Amino acid sequence: MDLIEEPHSGGNAPEFTVSEISGAVKRVIEGEFGRVRVRGEIGRVSRPASGHFYLDLKDDRAVLAAVIWKGTARGLAVLPEEGMEVVCTGRLTTFPGSSRYQMIIEDLAPAGIGALMAMLEKRRAALAAEGLFDEGRKRKLPYLPEVIGVVTSPSGAVIRDILHRLRERFPRPVLIWPVTVQGEKCAVEVAAAIRGFNALAPGGPVPRPDVLIVARGGGSLEDLWGFNEEIVVRAAAESAIPLISAVGHETDTTLIDFAADRRAPTPTAAAEMAVPVRLDLLAGLAGLEERRRAALARGIAQRGQRLRDLARGLPRPEALVAERAQRLDGLALRLPRALRGVAQARRLQLGQGAAGRFGPGLLALGNARRRRDLDLLAAALTPERLLRGLGQRRERLAVPGDRLEGAFARRVRDARAGLDGLGRTLASLGPKSVLARGFVLVRDASGAVLTRAAGAREAAMLELEFSDGRVATRPMRVRSRRKRPPEQGTLF
Repeated sequence: MDLIEEPHSGGNAPEFTVSEISGAVKRVIEGEFGRVRVRGEIGRVSRPASGHFYLDLKDDRAVLAAVIWKGTARGLAVLPEEGMEVVCTGRLTTFPGSSRYQMIIEDLAPAGIGALMAMLEKRRAALAAEGLFDEGRKRKLPYLPEVIGVVTSPSGAVIRDILHRLRERFPRPVLIWPVTVQGEKCAVEVAAAIRGFNALAPGGPVPRPDVLIVARGGGSLEDLWGFNEEIVVRAAAESAIPLISAVGHETDTTLIDFAADRRAPTPTAAAEMAVPVRLDLLAGLAGLEERRRAALARGIAQRGQRLRDLARGLPRPEALVAERAQRLDGLALRLPRALRGVAQARRLQLGQGAAGRFGPGLLALGNARRRRDLDLLAAALTPERLLRGLGQRRERLAVPGDRLEGAFARRVRDARAGLDGLGRTLASLGPKSVLARGFVLVRDASGAVLTRAAGAREAAMLELEFSDGRVATRPMRVRSRRKRPPEQGTLF
C-alpha cells in the first residue's frame, strides 16, 4: 500500500502512528543507503562528555548531520575538526527524536594531502599567534646531561638507534617512557609522557632527566598526525626540561618541531645533539693540559729571567758588609785611645772623691789591698783585651749592614757605661784624691807605709808623699825627759 496515496473520500484510509511512520522511513533510508561514502567539509563539531562526536558535513548547497560513536572515534587516525575536507564512510539512518536523517560515520579520512596540509597550516598559525613557537621560549640544551629521557615506542628501531648512538658518543643513563606513536592514543600518551617526566622531583627515587627526546620513525602525514595535535604541542611548549623533537625523517615536519627547543632531522641526530663525543672531549682536555704546561713553563722562565735582571741591579752583599766592616775597623782603632783617656779621667775623679770621704788611716790600712784590686781591674780593662773581646763578638754575630753597626754601637755603649762606673769607683777609692785634700802618706826608708807614730819615731828616714810630689825628712827625737821641748804636732 502506498503511504502517500491520496485518501479516498469517505474517510476509510488507514491510520498510522508517528512511530510507524518514522520506522517506515528509517527502513527505506537504511535499505536504499546501506553503505555510502560522502565527501564534504566538516562544519559544526561537538563532543559531549559521552565521548561521541556530532558534526555536520556540508557543501555549497546542503548539510548532512553525522555521528561518530565513541568506540569508532578511538580507532580514527585523524579526528574531525571544523573546516577539514574529508571523505566519510558509513551508513545513512534516521533519528526519530528530531525527525531527521543522519550519517553514522565508521571511517573518516582527509580528502587528500592538500586538505590535511591546509588544516595543519591553520592550526600552526593559531598556535604561533599564542606565542608557543617563539624563540625566546626555547631553552638551551645542557652540554653533558646526567640522565636522558626518551619518549618513543619501546619495540621499534628508533630506540635501538638512539641507544647505539649514545654508547658510541658518550654513554649516559637513559629513561624510556613507552608510548603509542600512531593512532588515536598517540597524542594523549605523548603529552602525558612529556608532562610525566617534568613532574619527577629532582633527587627523587626516579632521576629527573636533564633533556628529553621525543622520537618516531618516518611515515605518511596521517601516520605522523598525532604529533600535530594541539595537546602534544602545548605539552612540548610547557616542558621545563629542554626537549628535542625527532619525529619522522628530515623532510617530515610536524607541529611539535616548532614547539621543541631543538629539532633533529632523525632520531640518530637527536642522540648526537644530546651528548658530545667523549673522545673529542678527551682530546680537547689533552690539548688544554699541554697548553697549561707550556704556559706554566713559559711563565716560570719569564719570571726567572725577570728575577735575574733585577738581581743585577742590586748591590752585592759583600760590598754592603765591606763598608760596615771598614767603619768598624776605624772605630776599633780609635777605641784604645778613647779607653785610655776615659780610664785616666775616671782615675783622677776616683782619687779626688775618695780623698774627701776616707781619712789617711783608712787609706793606709787598705792601701795594699786596694792597689792589688785596682791592678787586677786595670789588667781586665786593657784596650787590647776589650778589642779582642769585641772582635770575637763581631765574628760570632757576623751581621751585615745596619744590624752589625747597631750591635757594635750598643756594645761600645755598654762598655763605656761599665767603664764610667769603674772610673767613678776608682776615683772615690784612689789615694791621689785623698792626698789632694791635704793628707800625707808616710813611708819609711824601705818604702813601707807607716800607720803608727812609734814606727815613725824609730825610722831613720821618712818619706812624705803629698799630692804634688814626695819629700824626704828625718823624724824628731826626744833627748831628755826632764826638760821637754815644746810639743810638736805629728803628721798623723
